Amino acid sequence: MGNSNKVLSEAGLRRLREVLEAHVESRKIPGLVALVGRGGETHVEAIGTMRHDGGAPMRRDTIFRMASTTKPVAVAATMVLLDECRLRFDEPIDRWLPELADRRVLKRPDGPLDDTVPARRPITVRDLLSSTCGLGLDMTATGSPMMTAYFERKVYGENGWMLPAVEPDEWMRRLGTLPLMYQPGERWLYNVSDDVLGVLVARVTGQSFEAFLRERIFDPLGMKDTGFHVPADKIDRLPPLYAPDPQTGEFTVEDPAEGGHHSQPPAFQSGGGGLDSTVDDYHAYFRMLLNHGMHGTGRILSRPAVELMTTNRLTTEQQAALQTWARSVVHLSHGQGQTGGWGFGMTVRTYRGDYAPIGQFGWDGGAGTTTYAEPRNQLVGILLTQTGMSTPDSARAMQDFWTTLYQVIDD
Repeated sequence: MGNSNKVLSEAGLRRLREVLEAHVESRKIPGLVALVGRGGETHVEAIGTMRHDGGAPMRRDTIFRMASTTKPVAVAATMVLLDECRLRFDEPIDRWLPELADRRVLKRPDGPLDDTVPARRPITVRDLLSSTCGLGLDMTATGSPMMTAYFERKVYGENGWMLPAVEPDEWMRRLGTLPLMYQPGERWLYNVSDDVLGVLVARVTGQSFEAFLRERIFDPLGMKDTGFHVPADKIDRLPPLYAPDPQTGEFTVEDPAEGGHHSQPPAFQSGGGGLDSTVDDYHAYFRMLLNHGMHGTGRILSRPAVELMTTNRLTTEQQAALQTWARSVVHLSHGQGQTGGWGFGMTVRTYRGDYAPIGQFGWDGGAGTTTYAEPRNQLVGILLTQTGMSTPDSARAMQDFWTTLYQVIDD
């Protein structure tokens, strides 16, 4: 299917640009950068400005906070360790993460923290990879005892910032004071597993999570602008992050560039949401996945590792629970996440509910980012904005991006 005569229709790309321009002209999104890659062809649009009040234009090399779009990239570090037999799928993590040994499990996920039973078995590497370790964030049940405890114990939400804000060892200590919400391996839950994986990689390798990612993923792929903070000599390429007021639409700065959360190396390198990157860096990574782990003549990941990451890993029951949940919260998620399946660190489309075909893989980020690739058309699509999902505006731009993009493929 991936033959080289598949190209992008010129008329379709003009239409794609018009649709994206309309979002910027509506003044709901100050600016964006979009990339479409198909086979050997790459098309980039940079539209609008870095700030809501004008100023510097968006550029192809603008650096964005990837937020949860971090997950599909960060998970590659664990896959390298599996490829090298330094980790095994069904090995308990207790050796490296003793804070999560001997868990208690809530009798009811929304029940009191002291109403627990013992875990039936330890958490394994596989549980973390597939986001089924028994811990996760449910932003639809923020009043539950468990969600309240995450914020009270500052596992998340320290100084109003959603990423962990303390050293990994202290973060693990805090996490270890909490029970699991479900038995290990039982149910898909969001985000916590991805942050734990970063700590696991650091402890197994004896390097920081970022140093290992840089050595094994970023440098070999030429991802020169990707990392857990933006150094001073590049900070002018990072826009402020806006969280528009849900009532008034006013552009509130959630995170400034200079002096913001991404201007210094963070205490915690978050595999769940901490990376900063560009469209070209992310294109290199997702193109490598489409190339079954190869980049040029170099191998980054084994073919089976990529196949496992990018195909559904959930059981029928887990998938049904995930789909039911995703469909029930479309009004809160602005329609994101209804793709059916989950691989490692990313969603995998297992049923066709919109314009994209089955087999598409990737994820979206709450800071207004979306990145997916898909084997059938050998297509990578990336849309990066500086507008968080406190309102549906960036989600609408993403949905229109994908809707229009799949009309560009006209062969």
